[in-house]
Amino acid sequence: MIYYFRAEKERMERQRIAEASKGVGKPKVGGKFELVDQDGRKWSSEEEMGGRFCLVYFGFTHCPDICPEELDKMAQMLDLVSVALPPSSPSNPTLLPIFITCDPARDTPSVLKTYLQEFHPSMIGLTGTWEQIKAVCKMYRVYFSTPEGVKPGMDYLVDHSIYFYLMDPEGDFVEAIGRTHSAEKAARIIAEHMSDWKGTIKK
Repeated sequence: MIYYFRAEKERMERQRIAEASKGVGKPKVGGKFELVDQDGRKWSSEEEMGGRFCLVYFGFTHCPDICPEELDKMAQMLDLVSVALPPSSPSNPTLLPIFITCDPARDTPSVLKTYLQEFHPSMIGLTGTWEQIKAVCKMYRVYFSTPEGVKPGMDYLVDHSIYFYLMDPEGDFVEAIGRTHSAEKAARIIAEHMSDWKGTIKK
């Protein structure tokens, strides 16, 4: 009985966090967009993210240390969540991992494809024009410093926000997971939110 009340209290706290994230007066995080995936195909957030939990990360392939570390952690998170909530079960929601580049001039589809293969086979890599990427960064409240109109071979710095954005199957922002979260803690948070979901899902 004590365990039940404790679990229910934790569930209600997660629900409070999720509801607070989309509360009245708060800036909306996320939105509909179209980019190009690592296979060079048009990719629509409305079609691909709808009905699935999504874990969205913004970075770039020339990042020397932080992005590789965070993508390694993302891969661990995916594996841990799949153990907690096996995708083979029809009642379990799907978790879609998405990497959106902040450096579209250098991160072409083929570059993204080669890069992401080093981390996890299920990762989706997205790129587009500078204007498209800037617009998506604005939707997710991501800091974006990449200069416009860079030329091939030109050297420049890229700075960006470092968070994983957990989105629910209706496209609403659930929770931001930062660098201080271990893979184990982050996976537990994600799996708990996914377990709480009572709406429709798409496999």
